[in-house]
Amino acid sequence: MDVKELMPALRELEREKGISLEVILRGLEEALASAFKTQLRGGGEPTEEDELTGVRMTLDPESGDMRAWVQKLDEEGNVLEESEVPVSDDFRGRVAAQTAKQVIVQKIRDAEREMTYEEFHGREGDVVTGIVQQQSHRYTLLDLGKVEALLPVQEQVPSEPYRHGERLKAYIVEVRRTGKGPQIIVSRTHPNLLRKLFELEVPEVGDGIVELRAVAREPGHRSKIAVVSHEPGVDPVGACVGPKGSRVRMVVTELKGEKIDVVEWSEDQRRFVANALAPAKVKEVRIDEEASAALVVVPDYQLSLAIGKEGQNARLAARLTGLRIDIKSETQVMEEQAAARTAPAEAHEEQAAAGTAPAEEEQRAAGTAPAEEEQRAAGTAPDEEPQPAPVPDASEAAPPDEGEQAANA
Repeated sequence: MDVKELMPALRELEREKGISLEVILRGLEEALASAFKTQLRGGGEPTEEDELTGVRMTLDPESGDMRAWVQKLDEEGNVLEESEVPVSDDFRGRVAAQTAKQVIVQKIRDAEREMTYEEFHGREGDVVTGIVQQQSHRYTLLDLGKVEALLPVQEQVPSEPYRHGERLKAYIVEVRRTGKGPQIIVSRTHPNLLRKLFELEVPEVGDGIVELRAVAREPGHRSKIAVVSHEPGVDPVGACVGPKGSRVRMVVTELKGEKIDVVEWSEDQRRFVANALAPAKVKEVRIDEEASAALVVVPDYQLSLAIGKEGQNARLAARLTGLRIDIKSETQVMEEQAAARTAPAEAHEEQAAAGTAPAEEEQRAAGTAPAEEEQRAAGTAPDEEPQPAPVPDASEAAPPDEGEQAANA
């Protein structure tokens, strides 16, 4: 192999593939040294002595000269001594050419893998479009052009059918470097997929005029997003829905029919909770900040709509707001309030029925009568009010004296 003739091709690779010429030459020297060592031992299995023998080769890109040295190594692999040995013409020609081809192909493959990794590394959180290729019970492969992305079964929506050749958008969750090249993990269930799709379909969201503050999603069934506008006069809900629902319809189509509720975010938690329960109409919201909970009162006919099928609407609203939401109808609240008012009277009747007399009777029963009664019992009661003296009867009057008797006579 004439290295001088090979140099123009290597420099072309450096320009087209971005592979450093120095890297290719070092790879060639290492591969030629390994091939030369195999030739020295005759191609047989390595012995213990071979393990302590090394080979070093150099290539001069200017002159095309190829030189080899045999090394003696210690048990730790350190070079003790080395001596130059001649390189046969057969090795320079056939063996070197074959080795160079293998090394160049491998270096090109490694360089492409590294370039692909660098292209996708740091793109976690982006949305990519791929074509469905291979499917199994564990994963689905999406062809992204330069590389294939892995869609694991746990990142798939159970209700979505993936057909071979179908174009599909997916959210990049992770980019891994492996021995076989970069491995890109994508998802169809991630909540941020919904966020990114709205950024693509709604210019106001992409420009930052409208912001998606919160996203709650049950993949394949229903989602809720809370939006807020940073520009006065821009309706955030209307911007995301679009004329006649055209914008939100594009996202729904991409998610294969998943229903999406767009609600307005508010700093007022009561208003935000009421908005989050749309399309139900809310009459009253009571917030318990310490318990991070909200009591929502709705008209009787709106109760089932507020809760949703199998509690889905209430569950998504709770995720969207970050509060535990308890929904009650007006009738339920009135019944609870009436029960609270009648509870003391019922408790009093229950006490009477159970023989628990009022306080004064309890004291008497316990021998702790009021102070006045105790004093009377002890003979130290206060004087009663004086009664008027009785008028004596005529028959009971004192007898007249003698003078009066004589005068009468």
